[in-house]
Amino acid sequence: MTTLLSPEIDTIGEMTERCDRCGAAAKLEVVLTSGGDLAFCGHHANRHRADITRVASRIRLEDGFDWAGR
Repeated sequence: MTTLLSPEIDTIGEMTERCDRCGAAAKLEVVLTSGGDLAFCGHHANRHRADITRVASRIRLEDGFDWAGR
């Protein structure tokens, strides 16, 4: 079950997306509660972890990525 305080978190094998902030390989993808999605490299995912969990309905992590927001 997904709530506003705890988005659903899935792990996937490999991401092909690029970070929407800097263009590096994405390690995390966010499906926004308001619609749409964003991808983040490891650096930006960890830096913006509080904002990500606040606006996400679902989060997908690349397998092996140790996200600080988890």
